[in-house]
Amino acid sequence: MIVSTKGRYALRVMVYLAQQPPGAYIPLKQVAEAEEISQKYLEAIMTILSKAGMVEAVHGKGGGYRLNRPPEGYTVGSILKLTEGSLAPVSCTAEGPAACSRSDCCPALPMWEKLDRMIDGFFESVTIRDLLTGT
Repeated sequence: MIVSTKGRYALRVMVYLAQQPPGAYIPLKQVAEAEEISQKYLEAIMTILSKAGMVEAVHGKGGGYRLNRPPEGYTVGSILKLTEGSLAPVSCTAEGPAACSRSDCCPALPMWEKLDRMIDGFFESVTIRDLLTGT
């Protein structure tokens, strides 16, 4: 599994927003400059985060983005699953059309499923607050 720039940037943005004064709306341009992310690319990421209810957006003068819950209310897993679609280490454990047609007879499948649960458990155990405090 390789986390794309979209997932990594989304995490950076969420940490940046968590570092801002509570309730403050931070303009997209400010976030882009601070995190050295293309404003156009960041717009796409913020749209995803906003539509999923991860951030609150206000358009126009004085607008911007802010977290809509405390940093401990966001898991790294939820952000990465939103931006990456899946954290499955192999297609065998992916749901939907990418799932393996040989899953009923594959002796390695239990191992892949265990790894999938370990990855998910790890990322779901880490919050934005943890990233802020280094714990």
